[in-house]
Amino acid sequence: MAATNLIGTAVVEVEHKLPLPFDESQESFELIAQGAESLLYRTTFSATGQPAALKVRPEKKWRHPTLDKRLTRARILAEARVLVKLSGEGIVASGSGNSGKRAKVKQPREGDHDVAGLKGFVPAVLALDWESGWMMTEWIEGRTVKKAVYDTKTDRNGDNTTEATEALKSLLACIGEVIGILHASGVIHGDLTTSNMMLRAQPSTPESIASPTSSLAGDIVLIDFGLSSQSVSEEDRAVDLYVLERAFGSTHPREEYLFPEVLKTYAESTRSGMHGKTGKLVLRKLEDVRMRGRKKSMLG
Repeated sequence: MAATNLIGTAVVEVEHKLPLPFDESQESFELIAQGAESLLYRTTFSATGQPAALKVRPEKKWRHPTLDKRLTRARILAEARVLVKLSGEGIVASGSGNSGKRAKVKQPREGDHDVAGLKGFVPAVLALDWESGWMMTEWIEGRTVKKAVYDTKTDRNGDNTTEATEALKSLLACIGEVIGILHASGVIHGDLTTSNMMLRAQPSTPESIASPTSSLAGDIVLIDFGLSSQSVSEEDRAVDLYVLERAFGSTHPREEYLFPEVLKTYAESTRSGMHGKTGKLVLRKLEDVRMRGRKKSMLG
């Protein structure tokens, strides 16, 4: 599998060897994104034929092999545990090749309070192999929230539609609600940005095609839990919100004035699980985090 990178005017072909058992698979693998730690491919889950996302953590040559394997295993399992906990489902297999070993991923029990809220709002885990360094999840059809917001014209300058602004406020309220459920489940995302949120596509109807705000129709799905952790600390929750607030302001400066809709719904929605005293404490802690961030910016 080759990816093309542009460096200056030169075109460099970068080879990415797929791990077992995909190196000899007949399925197609489309490289979607490349980060510092992992590669993301779109492919098909052979067991069911459904579209899937394959996240590969390639070997890091600059690390000691033993340390690299240990870190890869720990990070894959940590991400898988969080996703299985939140989705409440998942076929999670591991081991090298077709050994048939099972991953030590805690399966949620029926009635568990902390796992009930986000089924359908995070991708389900289909399979993983910590030895080969990969995890496969369901493919979320749709666009990133980042792209959806870019494509939506608001009335910030008075020359666009109020309808679009109201639709965007509703979208931000949904984001606040989903993050509230996430935090109430005892999980910190660690990298909340509009690039790590998908707007799951809904079937097209004549009404949605005719509507100027149809680009904001769909369900919020949180993705990329590679930096996630499990915590109920108000400080950790506030930092999670602060990361999103800063990312939203830099990515969507025209819409930054609407971000309070996220915090309002986060703290007040009865569905989010963060309403009442807990939500207010997190927002109070967020003020402290903001103050520390401003001081750091001033001091450099």
